[in-house]
Amino acid sequence: MLTFTQKVHNVVKKIPAGKVMTYKQVAEKAGNGKAARAVANLMAKNYDLTIPCHRVIRSDGGVGGYNRGGESKKRAILQSEGYEMVN
Repeated sequence: MLTFTQKVHNVVKKIPAGKVMTYKQVAEKAGNGKAARAVANLMAKNYDLTIPCHRVIRSDGGVGGYNRGGESKKRAILQSEGYEMVN
């Protein structure tokens, strides 16, 4: 049986370039819709380059944090993938 962390990583790995999911959506797909904060914490600690944690954003449309260069770096990566930021 997969752990919640493994489920989250599997969900995030499937987010295609140019698309995003919210922390809450990832939590729901991983089996616990109330664990959005846990997803955010997992993404903050992610250093595995095969897991595109930059594609997970806040429910209010903000990009949220990014452990490899901050919010501006996360925003730039998303824009380079073709994602248009609303705010």
